[in-house]
Amino acid sequence: MPLLFALAFLLCASWAGAQEVPAGPPLQLVRPEGLAGAPIVITLADALQRAKQNDAQFQASVADVEIAREDRVQAKAGLLPAFSYTTQYLGNQPNGVNPNGRFVSLDGVNMYRAWGVVRGELSANTFTAAPVHRAQALAAAAEAKMEVAQRGLVVTVTRAYYALVTAERRYATAQQAVQQAARFLEITQQQERAGQVARSDVVKAEIQSRQQQQSYSEATLVMENARLLLAVLLFPTFNENFTVVDDLRAAPALPPFPEVRGMAERGNPDLRAASEALRAAGHDVHLARNAFFPTVTVDGVYGIEANEFALHSAIAAQPELGILPNLGYFVTVNLTVPVWEWGGLRSRLHQSETRERHAIVTLSQTQRQLVGSLYSMYNEALTARSAVDNLQRVADLAGESLRLTNLRYQAGESTALEVVDSQNTLVQARNAADEAEVRYRLALAELQTLTGSF
Repeated sequence: MPLLFALAFLLCASWAGAQEVPAGPPLQLVRPEGLAGAPIVITLADALQRAKQNDAQFQASVADVEIAREDRVQAKAGLLPAFSYTTQYLGNQPNGVNPNGRFVSLDGVNMYRAWGVVRGELSANTFTAAPVHRAQALAAAAEAKMEVAQRGLVVTVTRAYYALVTAERRYATAQQAVQQAARFLEITQQQERAGQVARSDVVKAEIQSRQQQQSYSEATLVMENARLLLAVLLFPTFNENFTVVDDLRAAPALPPFPEVRGMAERGNPDLRAASEALRAAGHDVHLARNAFFPTVTVDGVYGIEANEFALHSAIAAQPELGILPNLGYFVTVNLTVPVWEWGGLRSRLHQSETRERHAIVTLSQTQRQLVGSLYSMYNEALTARSAVDNLQRVADLAGESLRLTNLRYQAGESTALEVVDSQNTLVQARNAADEAEVRYRLALAELQTLTGSF
């Protein structure tokens, strides 16, 4: 009889051991080649600086600013006199009768020109400087749009950066959950062999262990994908050999709303861009109106136009006059008065006035959107800040609840379902606390698109 009992015990133990979930090798995903060397440690500030250098959209806004600045230089230059120098040789076919050539506009067979030319235009634009003011407004609008792009890039990088931080936290939480589930499965198997719990507890523990292993695999995949996404933003050539700094709990405090509203009123780039666009549209109207006024163009020439390339020479058509000076000047003054252009100038004026009206509506809408977005984003930041403290407390309580439930289970005072529920609750609570911290960081980043840094 004792022999039969021992044999039955060994069979049960071997059958129970066969049902254990194998730990298996750690999950290893396929990663890009060339990750040798120590990883680069990247803070959020480093990530923002790298993204500015590599983001095509932001660099496009930087290029727009540089182009607008050059337009401003060209507009100023267009109002000032232009100086040039020209040298020409004019060959005239002789007629075989007199020293003149066949082209009566020339007084000899050979003609030489060496001119220093100054050209200036006097118009309504010269006195109002409307082209310069328009270029200045467009340059200021381009700078404001670059600031908009920069703040939008901050939100994008912040989201990708803390997505990786959160994914790493989830990975650590999933890894711990796998260990807890494996430990619980081991405890239930031991107690089953001792005859203290039913087979259903082992089954439930094994289900929990396998589910946590799958969650661990999914967390690993999410972490690797988040790393790939951030690598694309930060490096000109693909590089995944870096680490990020987990500074979620070092988020800045949220300023009082009156202070935030004042910052938005002073430094909002969307509002500034709309204002400058309206100013540029107003100068477009001035330019269109100035086209109706007369224009005076002055061309001054100083140099020679002679039969010899010299300061003094004889005239080929009248050599008897002897050597005469060639160096001199002449001035041409042109007055242009628009008379009839089939309505083209008036059409351009109507176009510019239409653009100005649209710019007024855009500015008004931007102001309304700023007020609405400011209230909405500030309330979101307030709620996220409250959620951080609340959910962190929930996570602490969930950890304590799991510890107490495990003790009660080992003492035979709770069920396997309660242990599994406590494990799942702890995982969910920690993930929720991490998401709350990321939500607060993103809320601050989005609010700072309206206010600037604080």
